Amino acid sequence: MFNNAMGLILADNKKISLGELTGPRALSAVPFAGRYRIIDFMLSNMVNSGIKNVGVLTYNKYKSLMDHLGTGAAWSLDRKNDGLHILPPYVNSEVTNVNGDEELAGILDFLKTSRTTYVIVANSNVVLNTTFDDMIAAHEKSGADLTVMYNRDANKCGSPCYIIDCDENGFVKDMLYNPQKASSNKSSLGIICLRRDMLVDIISKQMSHGTSHFGIHSMVKMFDEIKVYAYEYAGTALRINNVQAYFKASMSLLDENVRDDLFWSGEPIYTKVKDEAPTLYIDGSSVNNTIVSDGCRIYGQIENSVIFRGVTVSKNTTIKNCVLMQDVHISENCHLENVILDKNSFVRPGVRLVGHSDYPVVIGKGAGI
Repeated sequence: MFNNAMGLILADNKKISLGELTGPRALSAVPFAGRYRIIDFMLSNMVNSGIKNVGVLTYNKYKSLMDHLGTGAAWSLDRKNDGLHILPPYVNSEVTNVNGDEELAGILDFLKTSRTTYVIVANSNVVLNTTFDDMIAAHEKSGADLTVMYNRDANKCGSPCYIIDCDENGFVKDMLYNPQKASSNKSSLGIICLRRDMLVDIISKQMSHGTSHFGIHSMVKMFDEIKVYAYEYAGTALRINNVQAYFKASMSLLDENVRDDLFWSGEPIYTKVKDEAPTLYIDGSSVNNTIVSDGCRIYGQIENSVIFRGVTVSKNTTIKNCVLMQDVHISENCHLENVILDKNSFVRPGVRLVGHSDYPVVIGKGAGI
């Protein structure tokens, strides 16, 4: 297992909004798959690769993320040396406004405290299960300055979408942002590998030129200045670029092949542990093709849905193609179809909510309808 690398995860993406779901929290803290947060997958990938020093770069709305990550104990990152580091947007307490210098200076300080050779930098909008050993080995073998991970689903990656075009040796020669007509089927997964000292030089140069934001693809765009190699990932990768993509990714978990690829065929995915009683299924309830977490009480009928911890579905209520997050309460005689309910929301008796599979109804955190 390769461990001569450190990790950097960008907790949010200024180009991605999930509406009500990212209103109270960062993108990486959005609940996913019944008991996880989106960041759990990338953080677990790094830990499973032997990376012991991981920084999480935050922009705003990071309280929920910090509550979830805690000391990093769930990922074995609560250690004296290295471990998990939350990198807030303010470098010092006197800063009252976030600007590019502050953001980049925080990253620079974190990078300079490490002695590792490489750094893996990843966005927070992709769910996959992998390790980075092979990617680092391919990076070394290619002689590239920077390596970007991609897969071949350019026609369904949503927006934002970065299409890369490569030469015959696998080096990037062009990159397009949300093109109307893609010149390639290779779409960046927002994960890069490069030498730590080189990233320090790039950030220092960006700061000297007044760059206002740190971004993965801004470095991939430097293919005219540095050698950028493209590394293909062939496994399941779920992009979460908008509400529709989140809903589609959640529903795809009901496919056994997708679940096997994300949870069983690779390394384990870790998350914050919560002790809950097993779910209680009352006589007369019916659950079909549904992921149900612990601590729930099921009195009604559920089909093709993802149910998080502590959810209550009352009698004579039908749930179909829905995502119900933690501690949601659905009253009696309701019908919900193609709906996403955020944490602690509740539905009053007799309510009927029906969305479309491409445009699900979204109820915000703590809301009552």
